[in-house]
Amino acid sequence: MVTVTLLGTAQDGGRPQPGCVKPCCSDLHPEDLRDPVSLGVLDEAGHGHLVEASRALGQQLLRWNHPPLASVLLTHAHFGHVDGLGLFGRETLNAQGLTLHASASMLDLVNATPAWALLLEQNVFSTRMLVAREAIDLGPGVSVEPVPVPHRAELSDMHAFVFRGPNRSLLFLPDHDRWEATLSAHGAPTIRSWMSTLEVDIALIDGTFWSEDELDGRSQADVPHPPVQETLQRLGQREEGDPDIVFVHLNHTNPLHDATSSEAQAVRALGWCVGEQGMTFTL
Repeated sequence: MVTVTLLGTAQDGGRPQPGCVKPCCSDLHPEDLRDPVSLGVLDEAGHGHLVEASRALGQQLLRWNHPPLASVLLTHAHFGHVDGLGLFGRETLNAQGLTLHASASMLDLVNATPAWALLLEQNVFSTRMLVAREAIDLGPGVSVEPVPVPHRAELSDMHAFVFRGPNRSLLFLPDHDRWEATLSAHGAPTIRSWMSTLEVDIALIDGTFWSEDELDGRSQADVPHPPVQETLQRLGQREEGDPDIVFVHLNHTNPLHDATSSEAQAVRALGWCVGEQGMTFTL
């Protein structure tokens, strides 16, 4: 059986976010804490494939029941998605021979970053370049297809991933700039038509901000992510044949962190879902 476990649901800064003294990050109980977004893919042989390398690696592996790791996949180079790479080294996990799957530009950055290049020299990782739209076998019963999407490319490009198992497929799209740019890049007029082209049954998608009101005077050009409000307007009510859409990568300010909020209720009323740490999907 192939499973995918949602190991973290927060944006790069986690919750609470460092430096935040607002109510959204104050007086949080343990059950209110959130790790940066990450996935654990378990293949039919019981080997684990970790998607993103966050600094919350310890608790995420514990949440995932510590399967033997075979590989790590990176979507892009933004901080919360890669800041745990060093934890695989001699000082902590002391891993050996893991396959690091990433795009050419992401692997160029790994090789150009001394602390990460050392991991290659020490055989913590061997690398495998992912090519856009070319599916590869990740492990027994599961393949992965990189899907390029527009997102701030200061350090590397950005790829969503489609994981295909024996029975179902899952899209992991934690970041992208705007729906207009993403849909245009793939020649799709609507979110539904793009999901249909990808042939996915489950879609974990960018839910960073509920609305632009959370940007504290910054523009969406400074922090480009499609607000959940806009995504819901584009989707409307869930229809027969739609994939299960789950919002992830939530900024610390996002009211969707509170399952009792009116915003979370609005998502559920339309037939969609907000991601929860530990959710598991069978492919």
